[in-house]
Amino acid sequence: MGSLWGSIMLLCGVVLLSTEGSRVQQTKNNVPRLKLSYKDMLESKNLVTFEGLANSSAYHTFLLDEEKGRLVVGAKDHIFSFNLLNISKDYAQIPWPASLTRRDECKWAGKDLSRECSNFIKVLQPFNQTHLYVCGTGAFHPVCSYLEVGKKPEDSVFRLEPHTENGRGKSPYDPRLLTASMLIDGELYAGTSADFMGRDFAIFRTLGKHHPIRTEQHDSRWLNDPRFVGVHLIPESDNPEDDKIYLFFRENALDGEHAGKATHARIGQLCKNDLGGHRSLVNKWTTFLKARLVCSVPGSNGIDTHFDELQDVFLMSSKDPKSPIIYGVFTTSSNIFKGSAVCMYSMTDIRRVFLGPYAHRDGPNYQWVPFQGRVPYPRPGTCPSKTFGGFDTTKDLPDEVVTFARSHPAMFNPIYPINNRPIIVKTDVDYQFTQIVVDKVEAEDGQYDVMFIGTDMGTILKVVSIPRGSWHDLEEVLLEEMTVFREPTAITAMELSTKQQQLYLGSDIGVSQMSLHRCEVYGKACAECCLARDPYCAWDGTECSRYFPMAKRRTRRQDIRNGDPLTQCSDLQHHDELNGQTTLLDKTVYGVENSSTFLECSPKSLRALTYWQYQRSTDDHKQEIKSEERYIRTDQGLLIRTLEKKDSGIYLCQAVEHGFMQTLLKVTLEVIDTERLEDLLHHDEEVAASGPALDLSSPRETPNHKLWYRDFLSLVNHPTLNSVDEFCEQVWKREKKHRKQKAHLVQQAQMQQQQQKVVINPHTHMHAQELSAKWKHLQERQKGRNRRTHELERAPRSV
Repeated sequence: MGSLWGSIMLLCGVVLLSTEGSRVQQTKNNVPRLKLSYKDMLESKNLVTFEGLANSSAYHTFLLDEEKGRLVVGAKDHIFSFNLLNISKDYAQIPWPASLTRRDECKWAGKDLSRECSNFIKVLQPFNQTHLYVCGTGAFHPVCSYLEVGKKPEDSVFRLEPHTENGRGKSPYDPRLLTASMLIDGELYAGTSADFMGRDFAIFRTLGKHHPIRTEQHDSRWLNDPRFVGVHLIPESDNPEDDKIYLFFRENALDGEHAGKATHARIGQLCKNDLGGHRSLVNKWTTFLKARLVCSVPGSNGIDTHFDELQDVFLMSSKDPKSPIIYGVFTTSSNIFKGSAVCMYSMTDIRRVFLGPYAHRDGPNYQWVPFQGRVPYPRPGTCPSKTFGGFDTTKDLPDEVVTFARSHPAMFNPIYPINNRPIIVKTDVDYQFTQIVVDKVEAEDGQYDVMFIGTDMGTILKVVSIPRGSWHDLEEVLLEEMTVFREPTAITAMELSTKQQQLYLGSDIGVSQMSLHRCEVYGKACAECCLARDPYCAWDGTECSRYFPMAKRRTRRQDIRNGDPLTQCSDLQHHDELNGQTTLLDKTVYGVENSSTFLECSPKSLRALTYWQYQRSTDDHKQEIKSEERYIRTDQGLLIRTLEKKDSGIYLCQAVEHGFMQTLLKVTLEVIDTERLEDLLHHDEEVAASGPALDLSSPRETPNHKLWYRDFLSLVNHPTLNSVDEFCEQVWKREKKHRKQKAHLVQQAQMQQQQQKVVINPHTHMHAQELSAKWKHLQERQKGRNRRTHELERAPRSV
């Protein structure tokens, strides 16, 4: 009965399935191999969450301190210190709300008291060995202070200094505005808004021994309503005087750059030793230049699809500190479609553009063209140092250099990504990328960059870049998609700890922590581990486990570049079968002629294609089942729309991935023909109407089988039910009643046995008990059948 009941449950689920069998044949390279829900992540102990405080939110500002083993997080009215081992344990918090006076002033100015008139922490930067520098919006009155964290982990110090200072030029007034900052040699570089109305955007340098310095005010050629994403220090040469600060932001395109209102992604550069001009650009940057970052997909018609909304950047260090690889996350500003992309840039290409022509407005239409005139010496944007020109400071630069720099801050040529196209594009999903971190992982066949990409739906994509021939020919393999928050929410902060092998994620509703690898979820067999193509994991001779480059084992198998289990694991297939590491499900399903049945089979890997084979018996030749009028192949299994007697036999569900075929399921289908079914049902009625003299235990049919034949007939052709949903509802109700009736029968049989006074012989006594139990069982079934008929007649049309 269990197999038959399982068949009915599967048939009830068919109504939820897509009947587009052709989708199985489509390429699946663009889908994650594994998709793990929030519940899956919690149950596998791969996720730890901090649900947030009732009076706080906006856990957006992160500072990772691996030496002290802490993650400092800035949120609404609070600063937190989490233990890197487990963020849900041993965390400290400091309340830092805005004063009541500031909150009242904010409310009187027309701002939302609960959403805007609080102190949202926007800056968390290491100041010295014992203190951090922290700034917040202060209810539209930016404020900064110093946070003592101690010199050593065992100091257990976490205290906010009572002294505060003005946060203008360091933190925005409006909590919705992005800011990017970096504290270098006691000086804070920050891209932010500097006024209450959010109109004066600038790149500032404050603190330290020098006078504060900023970009030119209210000049759209410098900054045009920007949104800052990141600040980074990248050495230019071996001479520290040439060091440059690079800022990443997006802004409105300049007039003439684009037809209509558009957004451009930008990278800006500044010299670290820029002190401003002497007579012009006093206390203003004299070395500021910016260039456009292009991330687009070339179109066949010559029109590119652009991703211009820069969301996040990550610098992957290389052996040369002057040449990191820059990863950028972009989304579209288009109203036509929604999409995201990741582009990679080299510092060689970036420096080439900054040494190229400046953008200049000229001609009758006042369009942007490359500047063709004489460029003053030293070239604007060059840092004053002994390397170039012999100028000790920017205050010594000739006036013509400063004047040119003021009117030509933009470069004409854009910066194109490596290979002139994105390495990842997503346009067919309901989410967009928000954050990215990248880990360089050592594997058996080389080093690989593993990307962790956050989305606005609270999910993380784990992607590995695999060079096919060179860096200009990359294959992107989407390993996993993981839900890391209890409800959809944008991931706004990410930090990766290589020491702890953990990823930390921030959002509006809380903080989550997840492991970089989950080798055990791939399976125990060598082939399953190899197909995963995860640089963190390898088959160690027993199971799929963490790969350690230093541990040399003869039994270890891993193939990230090709993911080919045929060459890696063919000699171990028998070993896996003997040790139960390849699990083959074997079950029997019953169906009724002229009805439908569904054989459920879903591979663990979403990138696997499923194929079905049929054989009449174990000795017969196997033949592939193709989608046709009677057979519909779906991602969840095989639907046989109209069963025929010849469909009885063995069905094999096979998963094919990367050229490797694995049998997942063996189903033996038994089809009951209509004539035999009617005979059985007629026989069933006779049994019910006769008496205890009839023997129900015919070797031909079992009572358990007969219980469900009528259910199958009802599913095929019932006068009062119009949908499978209604039938399933009734079946579930009857099953519940049947269990209650069965318990009642057992209780009655026990009472009857106690009341029995005379026993002729053990055999006769046992036979009488069986007949009595069967007779009561038939009576109850007939009563139940009558009740079910009335229930079905008055059953609602929809469930």
